[in-house]
Amino acid sequence: MTDAASIPFRKMNGLGNDFVVLDARAQPIKLGAAEAQRIGDRNKGVGCDQVIVMEPSQKADVFMRIFNADGSEVSACGNATRCIALIAAAETGRSDVSVETKAGLLTASVNGADRITIDMGRPRFAWDEIPLAEPFGDTTGIELQIGPIDAPVLHTPSVVNVGNPHAIFWVDDVQAYDLARFGPLLENHPIFPERANISVAQVTSRNGLRLRTWERGAGLTKACGTAACAAAVAAARKGLTERQVTVELPGGVLFIDWTKDDRILMCGPAELEFEGTLAPDTLVR
Repeated sequence: MTDAASIPFRKMNGLGNDFVVLDARAQPIKLGAAEAQRIGDRNKGVGCDQVIVMEPSQKADVFMRIFNADGSEVSACGNATRCIALIAAAETGRSDVSVETKAGLLTASVNGADRITIDMGRPRFAWDEIPLAEPFGDTTGIELQIGPIDAPVLHTPSVVNVGNPHAIFWVDDVQAYDLARFGPLLENHPIFPERANISVAQVTSRNGLRLRTWERGAGLTKACGTAACAAAVAAARKGLTERQVTVELPGGVLFIDWTKDDRILMCGPAELEFEGTLAPDTLVR
């Protein structure tokens, strides 16, 4: 392990979804679940929803490794991608940059910190691509509910993979549901072998959604970029909205365009909050 006292970090956020960003491109950092948990701890560590490690890439400007606050490693994070794209654009002097993730290669167009557009790739709708534990022919609404059988609190979510698995429950008012209570139960439901991000979504217009998300491995967050993408494509697929929507999240607004050639374009801001150095006992125990 590299001397923790020598490891600088950036604290960044995308619409309040916050990250500790470590740069391991020049010198490797061996970060595991326990270390990510300590960094993410809001009482004893720096505190964040996800820990992001920037690593070298042979096919992009940077490789982005993502750890949730619970220490689990995941493949995609839309808000973090905007943050890393902002760093890459500043370093290269280019507005068009690329970020490699475990979910694939993502391209970004950086037009200032307030307008960063990420091509999040193509959504996947097949049950075994999400993945689900059993076959479903129609993933616009699967058989899943919570609460009494004859009066479920939430039911029939749309499911989609946009680099990570998402379930979206369609409701009349996103504030009327105790997502902190239901989120952990649904995230770990047996139907989701890799767990899932759980959202409640409200259609506000043909071009508007309101969204709250319980993130797999992180809990309630102020914004989830991949959830906004998932809700947007699921809404369009069900005929609830057009393919271009504004998604209102607790932390702000994202603009999602599900293009005719099946790409998801996500546009929103990224922010550098402060920089610091990890305390020696954050990584070493």
